[in-house]
Amino acid sequence: MTTPSSSNDLWQSTSNRLWKTLSPEERNLAATELVKDPTPLIRASVIAVVAEARKMRAVAVRKLQADVQARIIATVRDPGEVLASSLLVALHLGPRKPMLVAFLDALGLPHEDGILKDEATEPIALGELKKGCAALASEPPAAIRTYLNTLWLQDPGRWAHAKDIPLG
Repeated sequence: MTTPSSSNDLWQSTSNRLWKTLSPEERNLAATELVKDPTPLIRASVIAVVAEARKMRAVAVRKLQADVQARIIATVRDPGEVLASSLLVALHLGPRKPMLVAFLDALGLPHEDGILKDEATEPIALGELKKGCAALASEPPAAIRTYLNTLWLQDPGRWAHAKDIPLG
């Protein structure tokens, strides 16, 4: 006899594991957004992962077009925890920004274009999180779950109740 899976069964404890659950399209969106980031640490991580994935020298990877680098990164199953975390953030600050902004607005959290302004550490109450998720009713449950899981991975104290949100 099988039991229905709960939303906690789909919750991932690391960014790398969450990355592995994304569809190829989601991975491509995230990677395409990430390769636009000029931050030296991100650029170095991108180059290292692409070089390893294709057995190339770093100097050759630097010459690849950004879209080629993104396609390669999107196929990497295990990009490492730091890069996986950056990919998840890129997904939500890029193509999924409207969802992120709607959620933060519904919670009444101050932000600048989706980036939280305060460094509060108090956990967001479950009722408030449900209210935020209600503002995302038009979004697929899997996208909401990925977003909530990403928030929790970034700050498990503040988003402690995120895994308790029932999603279809």
